[in-house]
Amino acid sequence: MSTILIIAIVVAVVIVAVAIALFMRRRAAERQRVRQQLATEAAAHRQEADAHASKARELGTDVEHHRRAASEHEAVAQEHAAEAEQHAAQAREQAERVSREGKAAARHDEQAAEREERIR
Repeated sequence: MSTILIIAIVVAVVIVAVAIALFMRRRAAERQRVRQQLATEAAAHRQEADAHASKARELGTDVEHHRRAASEHEAVAQEHAAEAEQHAAQAREQAERVSREGKAAARHDEQAAEREERIR
């Protein structure tokens, strides 16, 4: 083998080794950049998750408040419904009494008219 061929092979090996080293360095840099980007995105998602969890806790408190208020209103509504039924029953009774009293008044008016007619 000639010296030039050996030198050419050594140069080619050195060039291939340098190319591989550059490729590996670029690939490592790209992986590092991707890791940093993913870490940044993960941190942003964690922050969003914390914000949503906080909002969920806040809304949970509001939900419980509204459930208690609804329960109280329902109890008051049931009381009002019972009172309304009582008032309706009293109104029916009094309406019947009005009818009876009206009939009694008409009967007595007729009797008074008869008596007045006899007086004349």
